Amino acid sequence: MKLGYIILYVPKVADAVAFYEKAFGMTCRFRHGGEEGDYAEMQTGETVLAFASETLADSHGFAYRKTSVSGDAPSIEIALVSEDVAGAFDTAITAGAIAVSQPAGKPWGQTVSYVRDNNGYLVEICSPVGAAD
Repeated sequence: MKLGYIILYVPKVADAVAFYEKAFGMTCRFRHGGEEGDYAEMQTGETVLAFASETLADSHGFAYRKTSVSGDAPSIEIALVSEDVAGAFDTAITAGAIAVSQPAGKPWGQTVSYVRDNNGYLVEICSPVGAAD
């Protein structure tokens, strides 16, 4: 078995896609339902980062906690690996991400920073393990 998808439930899929394109340089690889659709996948490598609308999530019939930038971050983070953590952090902030913690070296040899995205999700921007910059 392998991890195939991480799906974040968001109020507006198009807004999430636009934010991740601008803040993190990702490209949308698939949309369902056109520009304002209920589902989209970003080009991220082997594991897919996807967004599903809260409307679509509601149709599945299970309970979940909706996110917002005003509340605490959900108990999940998306980790994005970069060779230039400081530059990627600055780009994300310029695109509207909320700074949580500035890039800092960790004892295990990694540079790590945190931002919150436009829907309140926590995004770690980090170097590869063992490659602190």
